[in-house]
Parts: sequence; structure tokens; C-alpha cells
Amino acid sequence: MKAGNIRGRVLVVDDQPANLRVVSALLEREGFEVAVAGDGEAALAALDAMPPDLMLLDMMMPGMDGFGVMEEIRLRLLPRVPVVFLTAAQERSLLLRAFEAGAVDYVVKPFIPEELLARVNAHVGLKLARDRLEQVARERQELVNLVAHDLKNPLTSVVFASDILASGTLREERVPRYLQVIRESAEDGLGYIRRYLETQANARGAASARDARVALADVVEWIVGRYGLQFEDSGCRLRVGAIGAAVVAMDSRVLRQVAGNLISNAMKYAPGSDVDIYALAGLPGYWQLWVADRGPGVPHDRQHQLFTPFSRIAETSPAQAGASSGLGLSLAKQIVSNAGGQLWYEDREGGGACFVVELPEAPAQAQPAQ
Repeated sequence: MKAGNIRGRVLVVDDQPANLRVVSALLEREGFEVAVAGDGEAALAALDAMPPDLMLLDMMMPGMDGFGVMEEIRLRLLPRVPVVFLTAAQERSLLLRAFEAGAVDYVVKPFIPEELLARVNAHVGLKLARDRLEQVARERQELVNLVAHDLKNPLTSVVFASDILASGTLREERVPRYLQVIRESAEDGLGYIRRYLETQANARGAASARDARVALADVVEWIVGRYGLQFEDSGCRLRVGAIGAAVVAMDSRVLRQVAGNLISNAMKYAPGSDVDIYALAGLPGYWQLWVADRGPGVPHDRQHQLFTPFSRIAETSPAQAGASSGLGLSLAKQIVSNAGGQLWYEDREGGGACFVVELPEAPAQAQPAQ
């Protein structure tokens, strides 16, 4: 049977081998993948190893009966799946107890094959439909999280430049530069929205074009233009080290998104510190972009949580509580991974934090024929 033709996976639990053979043969002829268990413990092990779409569970078994299996599922926090009881009992109290235990249906033995198949089809169909709806809901929520997070940095730049302009203390010759920051930040925000709408579920940030490439020097130049004024306003410096002519295989806007997130994190968690950004050769065929500060760094007991979604680095002030969604680094790591690279953290020698983005070097572009 081809995997694409499987209609769902059913776990059949019965202490009678003959019943297991009959039910398995019936379901397999209808296109279901079938697993069997001869007792309660085997059923729990099978459920833990690979949760099915439906469990046909014998109510009365020696040792652990069907009710015992349902209770163990609850106590062990095993995956909850739809359960249809197979039972020779027709007592009203037992059937009511089955529903109270969490069963979605029951079939009386000896069963009519057409009835069993009808119930299995109905409940497996409901389970698969629910799974699809939950997957769509997760993907949409992830997309909302991505868009909301990626809009935060350009909007922060807009607010910063607007506040400076509104303060009335800015020299006239510097006004065009702040207006340019507002304009470019707004364009970046619109660009992020456009890219997510175009890529939909592929919104993790990997470049769709196979020939995506960007010079690290261009990304650093953009970083200086976008964040240089904020560093200047705070009395700190954004220092650019050696960059060279490195060209990496990544979309320009996506790498700016990642690098911008690292810079804004440095400004947030290392206030008052200069920040250095520079490039180094990495493994053969790879280049590294480093962002380093002289702030407090990340405590060793928190470093393993750095790239976990919704995990926040310790806030530096009460005003920052809630300012971070805890998504930035996890999204950046996923984006870099999708591009075939790596993102990691290192303690900076002498104190501070270093974040390293390592990306594959872009292949040389073919020269046009003479």
C-alpha cells in the first residue's frame, strides 16, 4: 500500500488474537494502516511511540482493562486520541462509564463489519480534519508573530527619528537625514509585509530565489545608515571593522533583518556600550558576520535558552519588561538555518556578548559570453 493511499492509522487493542486478525484484515482492506496490541501495557507503549488517528479498545481485558488504559493515558500525559470501545457488554452503566472515561463511541461485539467501518471512517475523518485545522491555525499564528516582530525594528526607527524631529533641538542641516530614516524604515516595513504575503507559509525568511546573494559590506553600510543616528544620540559608537568583499548566498532584505535584530538587541541589553560589527572568514566556503558589545553578556545558565521561542534575555530595566516578544533570536536562527548557515552566541573575551552569523559564500556569477 502506498503511503499516499493510507486513510489513517488505527491502533486495535484486544486480548483475543482472533479478534485482532479479523479487525486488522477488515481495516487494511479499506486502506487503513493498522497497529495491534494484545494488552493494556502494549497499547500504552504503542500510543507513546506513534500516536494513531483512532484507537479501537477492548473494554474487558484481563489485567489492565479498557478503563485502566484510559486512566493511564491521563496519568502519563500520553497523546489523547479518539477512542472507540469494543465491548460485548450492553449494560447502560458500563456504556455511560465509557463516555465518562473519554471514549467517543462504542461498538458492540460481535460487530457488523459495515457498522464498524462506518464508525471508524467517521471518527478518523473528524480527527484528520481537526488536525488540518489546527495546523492552519498554527501556521497563521506563526505568520502573525513573524510579521509583528519584524515590523518592530523599522517602527522603532520611525518613532526615534520622529521624536528627534519633534523635539525642536535638531540642527536644520540634519533634518533631511532623519527624514530619510523615517522613509527607509517605512519602506522596509512594507517590504516585510509584502514578502510574507507573497510567501505565505514559507514565511521563515529563506530566500526563494536560488541565486540570492548580498555583499556583507552592503549590509553593514545599511546597518550604519539605519542605526548610526541612534548610537550617536545615546553617546555610543557603532564601530565597523574589516568587512572585505565577502558575498554570501542570502537575500539582502532578509540578512538586513537578521543583522538589524542583533544590533537592536545589543542596544537594548548593553545600553551605554559601543558595538562592533565586522566580518571574518569561517569554514571553507563560509563567511561570518560578528556583532559584539561590551555589555553584561548572557549568564551561562541562560545561554541554552537564547534561541528558544518566547524566551527573553534578562531585562535591563522595568521599562523594558514586555518590550521584547522573545521571538527575535529564535526567528533569526531559523532564517539563517534555512539559508544553509548557522547563528550562535559566544562570550566576548574581556566581557560582553558576541553573536555570529555564518553563511555560505555565494557562487561566482557567470560572466556573459563575449
